[in-house]
Amino acid sequence: MPERVIDLRSDTVTKPSAGMRQAMAAADVGDDVYGEDPTVNELQARCAKLFGKEAALFVASGTMANQVCIRTHTRPGDEVIVEELAHAYNCECGDIATMSGAQARTIRGRRGAFTGKDVECLIRGENIHFPRTSLVCVENTHNFAGGAVFPLDNIIDISRVAREHGLKMHLDGARLANACVATGIDPDEYARYFDSVTMCFSKGLGAPVGSIIAGSGEFIAWARRTRKMFGGGMRQAGILAAAALYALDNNFDRLEEDHENARLIADALAGIPHVEMDPEGVETNIVVFRVDSAVSVEALLGRLKARGVLLSRIGPNTLRAVTHLDVSLHDAERAADIICESFAASVP
Repeated sequence: MPERVIDLRSDTVTKPSAGMRQAMAAADVGDDVYGEDPTVNELQARCAKLFGKEAALFVASGTMANQVCIRTHTRPGDEVIVEELAHAYNCECGDIATMSGAQARTIRGRRGAFTGKDVECLIRGENIHFPRTSLVCVENTHNFAGGAVFPLDNIIDISRVAREHGLKMHLDGARLANACVATGIDPDEYARYFDSVTMCFSKGLGAPVGSIIAGSGEFIAWARRTRKMFGGGMRQAGILAAAALYALDNNFDRLEEDHENARLIADALAGIPHVEMDPEGVETNIVVFRVDSAVSVEALLGRLKARGVLLSRIGPNTLRAVTHLDVSLHDAERAADIICESFAASVP
């Protein structure tokens, strides 16, 4: 492996910067389970304001954030409407069933998005044989749809249908910061249509650990109990909250650099034979592309790794590259060149 590795597997691989580490070391701390960590309290108050909600709760991960919200919104035997490739359904260890005792009913989205009509078609009628439809989940941006932004007009439409039928709305906003930077839409404008909203600090924002949940005061009070039930009560968590605060101050607006670097890589991929990819569909920092049967995916990934470029495989012939704050413009240009050269060597 070369000394300099360009790691495009995920934006979770970022390492805390020197400034972030200093903020962590200097953080005032207390016992968060008792509500006494001043830095956690500051983060929660700031995020509640950011999303236009009454309260917020700091949790360990994006998965915990989603599943605490789903558990708090639902009862065992309920049904949750979710897009078929959504992270909460596919990549969280079956937690909708195991942690909430609920089942998922999936929608086949279009680049991860769906409409109010799609939701309305899946809402269960009042029948003792049926599960109770109680919650709609939206993912923005959508990971497996290549970082696609969920259109705000669709969200408004879905929210209208949900309210008409008495359903709750949850936003998996793990990469909501990317959506905001890409569209210029403020976080509170996205969040206003949802009963709960999450955002990760440990992805493009560059913190080592943590996500936030925001909602009404009553919802967050119950979510705090759910977090404790899931083993997520943290003690002197201000060290981690300080990293999240630093990320909000320093790493939010710069996400546009990651989007530009992703588009650069996408443009290079679009010119490679045996690659299926639409660079116009790259809206944020995720590039998803498919290769045809002429390419050995294993051989390709091996060549890339040997030359210091890491991608992730998310399907039999589907690969993903994710840009982040540890990938510079030079890194993106170098990675694009290496990917093109490695493809040429991988096709007989």
